[in-house]
Amino acid sequence: MSKLKKTSKTKLADEILNAGSGQTIQQPNVNDDKLTTISDMREQATGERTIALEDEQRVRQSFVDKDWNEIRIADSWQIFKIMAEFVEGFEKLSKIGPCVSIFGSARTKPENPYYQMAEEIAAKLVRHGYGVITGGGPGIMEAGNKGARAEGGKSVGLNIELPFEQTHNIYIDQDKCIDFDYFFVRKVMFVKYAQAFVGMPGGFGTLDELFEALTLIQTKKIGRFPIVLVGSAYWNGMLDWIKNVMLKEEHNISAEDLNLVQIVDDASEAVKIIDDFYHKYSLSPNF
Repeated sequence: MSKLKKTSKTKLADEILNAGSGQTIQQPNVNDDKLTTISDMREQATGERTIALEDEQRVRQSFVDKDWNEIRIADSWQIFKIMAEFVEGFEKLSKIGPCVSIFGSARTKPENPYYQMAEEIAAKLVRHGYGVITGGGPGIMEAGNKGARAEGGKSVGLNIELPFEQTHNIYIDQDKCIDFDYFFVRKVMFVKYAQAFVGMPGGFGTLDELFEALTLIQTKKIGRFPIVLVGSAYWNGMLDWIKNVMLKEEHNISAEDLNLVQIVDDASEAVKIIDDFYHKYSLSPNF
């Protein structure tokens, strides 16, 4: 196996990092989104280089031979960390009662209509007797916790430690804010303690959480709880692909699997779907 080669540093990055005047040099403000000072450029170049080095280190480390003792020690400690996260999650969430998990992007700003709709949905859910579970971060997650807090309902935040963009928001109940290192432990909590799922527009993480719930329902590992996707303009393209390619062309799912999700554009309609589903049931945790 050939050795991995280090990537060469760009001339621009070298010039930025070696700029030694110590003065901040103003650049023309052509675009508000562009870096405008040497300090800004140096900070970005340093950050990008740090991330690149960390990624390279992870790749190299995966090829390093370890003896049994190193493997045993490392894996044993990791098992204890995983167990600790499960124990904390179970202890804090076991008595929260009926809740709805709201998924969505951490990058959605308060002025975005989807932020406002997530806040409205959360508030309505609380008024209908549900608590709200989110990923605990900014964006749609913040909106969900904010709406729940405004109505005096249970506001749960399952925060994940990331190198960027994720810090827990201020609208989570203090005794229901949990920090996780492991995505898979966090996803267990999202599913185990929720009686329904609301998917707002989001990125890879939102899709991960959505398809986790879909897979568990499809394979009957959990009950057939309602899954509501909010924003037809956002979700219809994905649903069309699932229907036309995944189902009709490749036959990788069954036709009835398409009924596992419903798409809406209105907060009241989203809550009504969940209410209608539970009209014939008594609300209780699904464990």
